[in-house]
Formats: sequence, C-alpha cells, structure tokens
Amino acid sequence: MIEEKEYKARREKLIEKLDEHSISILFSAEPKSRSNDTEYPYRQNSNFYYLTGFKEDSAAIVIVKKKSKAKTYLFVAKKEPALELWTGKRLGVEGAKEIFSFDEVFEYETLQTFFRENIVEKQTLYYDFSHNCEAHNSIVSLCKNFYAYKNLAKKIAKARLIKSSAEIAIIRKALSITQEAHHRAMSVVPKLQYEYELQAEIEYIFKKNGAYSDAYTSIVASGNAANTLHYISNDKAIKKGELLLIDAGCEYDYYSSDITRTIPADGLFSQAQKELYSLVLDVEKEIISMIKPGVMRSALHTKSEELLCEGMVRLGILKGKVKKLLKEKKHKAFYPHGIGHWMGLDVHDEALYKNKKAKEIPLQEGMVLTIEPGIYLDEENETVPQKYKGIGIRIEDDILVTSQGCENLSKNIMKEIKDIESLGKKK
Repeated sequence: MIEEKEYKARREKLIEKLDEHSISILFSAEPKSRSNDTEYPYRQNSNFYYLTGFKEDSAAIVIVKKKSKAKTYLFVAKKEPALELWTGKRLGVEGAKEIFSFDEVFEYETLQTFFRENIVEKQTLYYDFSHNCEAHNSIVSLCKNFYAYKNLAKKIAKARLIKSSAEIAIIRKALSITQEAHHRAMSVVPKLQYEYELQAEIEYIFKKNGAYSDAYTSIVASGNAANTLHYISNDKAIKKGELLLIDAGCEYDYYSSDITRTIPADGLFSQAQKELYSLVLDVEKEIISMIKPGVMRSALHTKSEELLCEGMVRLGILKGKVKKLLKEKKHKAFYPHGIGHWMGLDVHDEALYKNKKAKEIPLQEGMVLTIEPGIYLDEENETVPQKYKGIGIRIEDDILVTSQGCENLSKNIMKEIKDIESLGKKK
C-alpha cells in the first residue's frame, strides 16, 4: 500500500519541474458507457492516481505556482445521497480533506469559477494534451492568453519511470498472483477442451486473490493462433500436440504484471517444439543477463535479433549469412516486435524511450521493463520447415533494474521445459 505522504512527495517533486508562473490541471478518468444505462467498471486515470491515490470520477487537481511557491487544490464530487444509493458512497469535500494532503479541497462544480479567478495572462498552462472531455476542453478554452501550453502528462510519465519501494512491493504482489495463475494453467491444461476454459482458470485465480482485474485482455492462443500477436478471441478448441501461448497478468492495486509462457497442450513438448522453445528461452536468459544501469534498451533488442536470427539459421528456418539476413530484415517475418516495454501503473507505461534531444534514455535503477523475445512460424508460410509450421512461442518476464544489475521479479514462474512438463503431469 502506498501512503499519502508518498503521493504528496510526488506532487512536490512535480512542482519543482513546473514554470515559476504557471497553473496546472489534471482531470480524473471519465466513466465509460457500455450500453444504454450500463457502464464499464471504473478505473482511474493512471497519472491522476499516481499523484493522488484518489479513485473517484468527477475530480480534478489544480496546481497554482507563483515564483517558488505553489498551492495544490483537489476538486471532488459533492455527496448526493440519492445518487449514492445507485453508485456507492462518495468521500465528498470533508471526507477528502481527512485523507488527502492538499492545501484546499473544493467541490468539482466550482472548478470553472476557481479558474476564472486565478487566471493571469502570460502564465504557462500545463495540462494533459491527450485528455478530451467537455470539462477539460472548457477549462483550456478559458486560457487563450497564456504565454505557453505544456504537456503535463509527459512530466508525470517521466517521474513514473523510476519506481519506489512501495510500488515495487505492489508489483511483486501482482506477480505472486500471476504466478499462481500460470502454474494453475500448466497443471490443468491437459484436462481442458477450449481456450476460454483455460482463460477462466487463470482469471479465477486473479479474482480469488483480490486482483483489481486483468492488466490487459488475456491471450490464450493454441496452435497457429499464437502467430497472431494480439489474439484475444480465445474460442478455439485445444488440440493435443499443440502449444498454447498464454500472455496473461493481473492488475493489483492499480499496478500491472505482464507474463507470457508457452506450454504444451498435453503436458509434453515434442522434439521440434523443444528446439524452438529452447532457442527462445536461451535468448531471453541472455538478454536479461545484460540488463544493468547505463545499458540501452535498443542494445537489448539488437542483441535479441542477432541471437534469434543465428538460431533460426541453425534450425533451417532462415538460410544465408546472419549479417546479411539482419541487414535485409529477413528475421522480421518471424520476430516482428520489440524486446520489451516499460511497465508499472499501466501494462505499457506511457514514458518515452527518448529524451527531449531525441537521445535514448539509458536504463536506470528503479525502472521496470518486460523482456519478451518470440518466434512466430505461421502454418501458411511455405518457407518454414514442415515440423515447425504453426508454432508460435514467446517467453516474457518482468525485470527490475537494480544498482548493480537487475532482478527478475517473475523468476519463480516456471519456464524450464522439465518444470513445465513436470507440472503438466500432475493431477
């Protein structure tokens, strides 16, 4: 659990990066309609949550900075008993004052009036350029005579790159739940008939352990479906002798996990499956061993391409000299994605990979990223040796950059062939 003093410290750190004469505004996420009078489960905007820990909609943060001094304001929905009967209790102004360390807390309905009273020409306005709602747009339109407009979201995303010990603890909890879910999948898959049955087993573990939700739509792809990178239909029959690519992770207390394992449908890998799986696993281990402060993510990706290309030549999937194949990007047909991405409050954290000068940001202590090499051999590709056709394999772990190297936060989720086969044989 993250304490209020950490949220306050985050706001104070952000304030240091703001222009001396500026006003900043950030809105909560809006509820999203599913159909007629039903809505999707509400999830707070990640940047808003990062600065507040506040989970209600119809809210906003305002920061007014004059020279080196700043004041912070939280705007929240007022308590309405008739509405709360249907949608649940609200904190209201008084309740929010008791929990959150803002200089002032006001009703959300007073936001426009507050802005009109605090607008000063030639200030800088900070806001989230991607946010698009009526309240947000009306506030921005009030600020026509401002000196500059700057993207607040980018500053917050940069801060989110480095995780605190409290954040890492929550990610560890999310991964402990995801570990249980993947191990359950490995043990029960020989008894199941359809992909959606396996998805249900995985997501049951998420919910049973108090995870907020899945961090993204689970991928349970059997056979050739694994060669569709974002396959989410999960409605095919599971056939004996096939592999299943399972990309599934829970979200716990707003923090994500992101894990992929590839397992045999009947508990045992065939020889051809072992050859491909061992290639991907060896590459993943090699890339993880390279991670430490100062290393560039692009260097990790380039090395993964080299290693996978060498392996595909060795197995007869690609033919020719490795350097020439890489130059001509022939490997891209079978490894089209990157080596990984930032992870935290979002499964794909918003932080950029380059700074303002377009220079790549090196890895730093406290960053969390995924490492996920893969190989995808579609059954319709005539260049692929017959024994490998229809096989898609990805292995993904969540890695914390430490002062001296890295820690694989998901190292306890089985991925060795012998361990997966051993679990698959258990009843």
